[in-house]
Amino acid sequence: MSRPGGVASPLTNMENNGHVVDALVRALERRDSVSERERDALAAAVGEIRIHPAGNTLIRAHRPAEASTLLIEGMLAREFSSAVGRRQIVALHIAGDFVDLHSLLLKKLDHDVTALTDVKVALFPHVALRRLTETEPHLARMLWLLTVIDAAVHREWIARTSHSAAVKVAHLLCEMQVRLAIVGLATDQGFVLDLTQGDLADMAGLTAVHINRTLRKLRESELAIVRDGLASIPDLQKLRDFAGFDPTYLYAEQTPR
Repeated sequence: MSRPGGVASPLTNMENNGHVVDALVRALERRDSVSERERDALAAAVGEIRIHPAGNTLIRAHRPAEASTLLIEGMLAREFSSAVGRRQIVALHIAGDFVDLHSLLLKKLDHDVTALTDVKVALFPHVALRRLTETEPHLARMLWLLTVIDAAVHREWIARTSHSAAVKVAHLLCEMQVRLAIVGLATDQGFVLDLTQGDLADMAGLTAVHINRTLRKLRESELAIVRDGLASIPDLQKLRDFAGFDPTYLYAEQTPR
């Protein structure tokens, strides 16, 4: 289900770094306040900005990392590939996500990070991030919070592996709606979802045939319509009830950190 990769294109001196961190700041402000100084510190820490086409592997497992990646536009996946070529997506990242912030301490990842769509990313050199942890302790705690939330999302994905295919996919759509809404990219009626059925299948641990049947079931039950790059939700509460969705694990409430 993999797609051919491409070559990343650097965008040097073509972006306003304040704009680059907009989605990240929105995600942080949903959980706590962000001062102007902290926002400026984030913008100042931006290094190179790159564009990658869908299918490109941005980060390869086991390779030394000297920068962490902030997703500005598009969607990225953390993924593993089996010996027989089967792909398993273990995390989905959207605009505003610091995809591999933990590489600051781990120095390398144990999995690949791949573009599911065309993406734009900003690289934050680890030397700049280390400086942030020393000069902006509150901001450092908030960035740490994002990695903790990543872990909470991962646990939730594991917890629903035993659920039915329809419930797993419905839950995934509910999660994506909340996460995208936080950064201004979704409404209660839906969101842009420029992913293939193969992408969704690899997130839910389903076959291509099974995901097709599952999406049809959700459509016929008037729970969600995934078609033509859009996820439409006729009744968000009905979808959440069907999925048993509780957004607590996303920790999207304002609390001093």
